[in-house]
Amino acid sequence: MRTYLRLLHYMRPYWGRLIAAGVCSGIVAGLTGTYAWLVKPALDEVFINKNVTWLLLLPVVLILVSVLKGLAAYGQTYLMIYVGSRVVTDIRQQLFGHLMRLPVSFHLKNPSSRMMSRVINDVNWIQNAVSGVLKDLFQQSLTFVVLMGIIFYQQWQLALLAIVAIPLSVYPMIRFGNRLRHIASSGQERTADMSTALQETLTGIRIVKGFCRETAESQRFARFNEAYFRTNMKSTQVSAITSPVLEAVGVIGVAGIIWYGGSQVIHGSMSPGTFFSFLTAVFLMYTPIKRLASSNNTIQQALSAAERVFSVLDVPTEAVLDTGVAGFNGVKTGIELRGVSFQYDGADVPALDEITLEIRAGELLALVGSSGAGKTSLVNLIPRFYEPSRGAILIDGVDLREIRLSALRDRIGIVSQETLLFDDTVHNNIAYGNDAATADAVIEAAKAAFAHDFIIRLPNGYETLIGENGVKLSGGERQRLAIARALLRNPPILILDEATSSLDMESERMVQMALANLMQGRTTFVIAHRLSTVQRADRIVVLERGRVVEIGRHEALLAANGAYSRLYQMQFQDDAVEESAQ
Repeated sequence: MRTYLRLLHYMRPYWGRLIAAGVCSGIVAGLTGTYAWLVKPALDEVFINKNVTWLLLLPVVLILVSVLKGLAAYGQTYLMIYVGSRVVTDIRQQLFGHLMRLPVSFHLKNPSSRMMSRVINDVNWIQNAVSGVLKDLFQQSLTFVVLMGIIFYQQWQLALLAIVAIPLSVYPMIRFGNRLRHIASSGQERTADMSTALQETLTGIRIVKGFCRETAESQRFARFNEAYFRTNMKSTQVSAITSPVLEAVGVIGVAGIIWYGGSQVIHGSMSPGTFFSFLTAVFLMYTPIKRLASSNNTIQQALSAAERVFSVLDVPTEAVLDTGVAGFNGVKTGIELRGVSFQYDGADVPALDEITLEIRAGELLALVGSSGAGKTSLVNLIPRFYEPSRGAILIDGVDLREIRLSALRDRIGIVSQETLLFDDTVHNNIAYGNDAATADAVIEAAKAAFAHDFIIRLPNGYETLIGENGVKLSGGERQRLAIARALLRNPPILILDEATSSLDMESERMVQMALANLMQGRTTFVIAHRLSTVQRADRIVVLERGRVVEIGRHEALLAANGAYSRLYQMQFQDDAVEESAQ
């Protein structure tokens, strides 16, 4: 009930249309009851008493009732579906916006495919409950009440016999509804499994084909597909049996009515018109019961989806968790890490262990070390993608946690190995995050990133669509667009996370030239796979197992013959082997 009331809360902005829909529902219910009431004069006055006035009047009344009921039904259906669709649109938009504002740690724990299933599949289930079902709840409930009033008005003793079957109908409705809710929850998990398998396979289609894993991936998807089929069939079984059970219960009630009402007609206590009017109302009354039972099944399935959606909406956003109030305009003196330790959830050992480090304003600091040394973990603490487990990070003596998160990130530029570009124009990709950027500013940023020349050679220049994640561009071209985007942002703090590791030598040379322009006058953190790219760094920090083991310039670290020297020699040998193989 709490979940459904929470869904209904989203209807508050549309209460005017809801009231109008309710009025239409009342008209439909009242006119449905009118059909049952008209059976009495049709039999008693026309067929038994041969009343010519009723013979002329009854067809006109029936046509008028039919037209009015049709208009009211149209208004009710349109208004209810409008409200339901708007509510679902609002929920989907809120869910997407909420996902964008959740911490990075949440997204690491919850695969993107499962969140896609929440936004698309689960919200679609909610739409079934809010749109169509809400219409039935209004109309069928009012119709039931009106018909109930008619049968009590016609013959209250017989009405008491008719409603005996109603409690018998309620129990299977509740029992089947609860069963469907559990099945629906399992079905939605199976849908998420299929979404995950589909996304992973299509995203990595080159790897799948390269390793000849088409058959294996088809078999993996088939397992999830089969599990969804079995769950769906369980749901179908429960849904299919609901209507026959309720019909059987209804027949028991009708049989009793025919026996008792027929005896009343035979003994003259009731006119045939009254009896058949009563019987018509009873038949019409069981239709809303069956529709409400079907609606209950849909509601239970939708509530299961709503609980999954609300479980995400209830996760606190970064803005809620953020305690910072101070603004941030740039680094004036430097950045300091004081005894910083960090450990990922579920990890046995810390990724960073007691890191103490000072970075001067405008300094180019390179972070090197073997895979898993903690380089990326360290730079991820600067924009507060994660919070230190112990210790503190300060900028100009101010703890990062005292700075507003939005103000901090607005002044940090990030260029990573995994460049994210959108299926949009070159111009919009460069201007991403800077809506006020002019066309001239975008071109200047592209020139500084050495991207202008290849951009103007594209079919439509800066208005060329580059495809999903820039698929129409080379790796070096994608990186230079990312650098142009960072240049346009003009951040005082810059993070370069292995920005050239996957490029060929020629592309790397162009990107390095662009990076040199980008790093001017900024406090820069560089993580580099190739040590040759960090030789010009002001200082190089060598990490091993989350600890700082060496700090210094390239020449001094080589002369020290320590960890950096070993890394350098190993890479020098690997490069020599690679060159000889070529």
